[in-house]
Amino acid sequence: MAEKTTVHGMTVSYEDNAEEGIRHLRDDLSSDEARVFFDQARTKGSAQFEDDEDRQYTLIYQNGAYALVRR
Repeated sequence: MAEKTTVHGMTVSYEDNAEEGIRHLRDDLSSDEARVFFDQARTKGSAQFEDDEDRQYTLIYQNGAYALVRR
């Protein structure tokens, strides 16, 4: 079941396997750095990134909502 949290003012849904990606966006990146991914997801539909442990994620924007999935 998807959980929801707020990351730099944006509500994001995610599954348990993407929790480290949420932590990376929220705790490791500044608001301005994270905003790049949110802006790209909003304009292009998705934004891919990796955390410090090389785990790969995709931030998706669809129907006015953000979701984070692990690739």
